[in-house]
Amino acid sequence: MAGAWLALLAAALVPLGAEAGQGRCPSGSTIPLPPPGSPAANTPEPLAKPWEVANAAPPAAAADYRHRLRPTAYGWPRLDHWCLWVEPAQASGPAARWEQPWLEAVDAALGQWSRLVPITRVESPEQAQVRIWRRRPPLRGGRASHGRAELMVVLRQHPDGNSRPEPLVQVSLGTGQRQQALQATALHELGHAFGLWGHSDQPGDAMAAVPGRNPVLELSLRDRATFRWLQQQPGLALPLELPRARGAGSSTAPH
Repeated sequence: MAGAWLALLAAALVPLGAEAGQGRCPSGSTIPLPPPGSPAANTPEPLAKPWEVANAAPPAAAADYRHRLRPTAYGWPRLDHWCLWVEPAQASGPAARWEQPWLEAVDAALGQWSRLVPITRVESPEQAQVRIWRRRPPLRGGRASHGRAELMVVLRQHPDGNSRPEPLVQVSLGTGQRQQALQATALHELGHAFGLWGHSDQPGDAMAAVPGRNPVLELSLRDRATFRWLQQQPGLALPLELPRARGAGSSTAPH
């Protein structure tokens, strides 16, 4: 049954033209994948239990915080190359007063992450695995936040003609912060977008669960070490048997 299910998914994907994917970037429609093997497959239950493997660092380790990361039900949502779309900003007019500083903060945060992983900026959100929107996330549990990253695992077709699972991340960043605070928020949410689905317990890290007094504008040594460890892990993969479910797996990072 898994083969027939995959054939149906592949047939529903829109084929790519030679120019559409900008080389390594996907395009066309996406098909959400439900969490495998669970009777509650319609329930968004994106992250598995905390990762427990032989090469995971013990909680007392100070070099990185790999032990605080969690994979999806399909594996680690990491890529060797990311395609990213940023909502355009007005260059002039009243809106530019808010939109240009927002864009500058996003660009500065991207400059940090681009030192660790190749990132291609694309012109259409349909081509991107990470989509950054200029909007404040809605309240959650009565609490407001300035940024949020939401992950979904989808099946997409690529320029090579193959369909494979990959992350699709929607990042919401509001404009109502000071410039440095906005840049720190962007740096943090992009860390989630690029696969760090977990938080550090030290305020000096960009991925800290609780920010320190001063905004973190650069990736720490622990941030870099954790990301390099993640990049060595296997990426997303389809199980041999896929569930017959209507829902899709997703996850949200509220910070």
